Amino acid sequence: MSRRPVVPPFRLVASALAAAALLTTAACSDDGAATTAADTVADQARAAERDIAEQAPTGSPTGSPTGSATASPSALTESGAKAALLTETDLEGGWNQVRDAGKWRDSMLIGQVDVAQFLTGKADASDCQELVDGLYGEDLLGKPSGASALTGFQQGDSRLLEQVAAYDRAALDDRLKWMASLPQKCDQFTLDGSGGGERTVQVTEVSVPEVGDARQGLHVTVRGDADGGPATLSLMVTAVRVGDSAVTVTGGGLDGDQKDSVEQATQAGAERLRTVLDGGTPSPQPTDLD
Repeated sequence: MSRRPVVPPFRLVASALAAAALLTTAACSDDGAATTAADTVADQARAAERDIAEQAPTGSPTGSPTGSATASPSALTESGAKAALLTETDLEGGWNQVRDAGKWRDSMLIGQVDVAQFLTGKADASDCQELVDGLYGEDLLGKPSGASALTGFQQGDSRLLEQVAAYDRAALDDRLKWMASLPQKCDQFTLDGSGGGERTVQVTEVSVPEVGDARQGLHVTVRGDADGGPATLSLMVTAVRVGDSAVTVTGGGLDGDQKDSVEQATQAGAERLRTVLDGGTPSPQPTDLD
């Protein structure tokens, strides 16, 4: 024996309201105005029914939600990190992508900070040591907690390195605050090289394009001897947080800090990462140089 479908309560209420309104109008008037009034009340009743229907819960028969109106950013995957990397077409000025960017190291960043120069002692000196070590080891933001990818470009004696990686959100925010403190803590200090040579290091803050959720930038110059003569290594480094992930761009060399290219790479890199985390696909895709 089949059962009749149960009418949702909100439809019963709306139907009752409509019927009552029509009966009341018919009883109060028997001329042509009654018809007009009835039509008006009927329209109001139908509108009430629609309002009730719009407030009724939607979803599966069990009451489970069918989806979310606002999708949260997805976690960064290895393939997503690679897709978010810059390509040669994202940069101007004849930058060429290279295969060995992960092996880049600059010997002018090797050395021990002269602690005796610091009025506040070892605390600030350790931060400055962490800065030069982080620049040398390409891990200024610390060790990623998840997926990561790296790429690099070269233009003459200048290099541009980009890393895309997932981090712990709290640790990442702390690291950006730490970067912001370095221009004051490490304004100028001496780095003692392994061969006995001294290098003067200066650290200043630089502006970063208004992209991502949080950002910080530094300009670092190292003056000393290289290849038997005086040299100045000039670097600009930017870090931009997008959700729980970040883009880090370091550019420069003996020819200058390549400020324009670093800013362009920072903006394009943050936008590519945002696209990936939102479930999109940046175009064009990076060349596979692994």
